Amino acid sequence: MAKWDKDYITLCKKILNEGIEVENRTGINSIKIPSYHFEFNLAEEFPILTTKQLFLRQAVLEMLWIYQVQSNDVRWLKDRNVNIWNEWEINEDGFWEADQNIIEDNKIIKKKIRKFFGKEYAHTIGTAYGFIVKKFKLIDKLLESLKNNHNDRRMIMSLWQNDYLESAVLPSCVWSSEWDVTDGKLNCWIHQRSCDVALGLPFNVSQYATLLTMLAQVSGLKVGTINYSIKDAHIYVNQIDGIKKQIEIFETKQDYPAPKLWINPKISNFYHFDNSKDCLDVKLIDYQHHGKIDFKVAK
Repeated sequence: MAKWDKDYITLCKKILNEGIEVENRTGINSIKIPSYHFEFNLAEEFPILTTKQLFLRQAVLEMLWIYQVQSNDVRWLKDRNVNIWNEWEINEDGFWEADQNIIEDNKIIKKKIRKFFGKEYAHTIGTAYGFIVKKFKLIDKLLESLKNNHNDRRMIMSLWQNDYLESAVLPSCVWSSEWDVTDGKLNCWIHQRSCDVALGLPFNVSQYATLLTMLAQVSGLKVGTINYSIKDAHIYVNQIDGIKKQIEIFETKQDYPAPKLWINPKISNFYHFDNSKDCLDVKLIDYQHHGKIDFKVAK
């Protein structure tokens, strides 16, 4: 059994057994614990779940959309059959709509929200994720340090920029990463302010493991560790059945080992990794899994 599956199921059980049910902006209650932490050694295992199928192509393309293409345009993802941001796309008139919980007269009520961002943000998610990476040249500065100043202790990418929160449809959940080089190995510490454990966490972990592997290769480094810290680790109440099914698979079905991650060894420039719909420069070797589990998105 892959170590990541064991660690992930441990978190799921902890939330279900010890978590507190709370209301939130989506109108769908969640069961939460306040914090959690993982550590991954990428030299030993590439973290991708086997207790359910994870579609690495979509995960990597979303990561490249943010850090390589540095885009906030949802159409770029749609063109590659990646639809995970469709619910947050601003329409052609510059509006975004959703049914959400809000506070009125000191009471929480569910209400249709219609927020105007401006037609200049049509088909985007506003000033979030790739917009921030591009504006502040975050990946370029990181790559410069990784190649020329291994002892730099300021290798930080922060997607949480206060001046741009109001014009972001969804402020970054995975909002900060800190990087270091120790003994020729690239290591990273990830911070996530809000964690949809059923849907978001498996994607995010595999994404950042792939990003670290890519950055290590183009910088002439070996892969090291990822420390992954979470605030508000939660499972939405409409995801509980799916999580219980995944726990049952873990406890009763055949164990599968973790697959290997292959990235094209010929690529020496981060911006040259293929970002077409086929994502040709990234593959999983010997990925065995127990199939897809459907979870609903809380908007």
